Amino acid sequence: MWEQYKKTLAKTQAVIAVVTIGTYFYMGQVAMRSAVFFLVMQVGAVIGAMWGTRLKRKVDRQAW
Repeated sequence: MWEQYKKTLAKTQAVIAVVTIGTYFYMGQVAMRSAVFFLVMQVGAVIGAMWGTRLKRKVDRQAW
């Protein structure tokens, strides 16, 4: 999973940072709301990497 996540780490974190900052200013400068967005996106990034790894294994298995 780490190999899959490492490929997109910089871009993913940049998007998460921009969205977190955007929600902070758009939603009335309440840090807790932005923190929730940040945590949800971090969890989503990890789950996405896990899912991508699983799909890659399935595709590699079918290539034989």
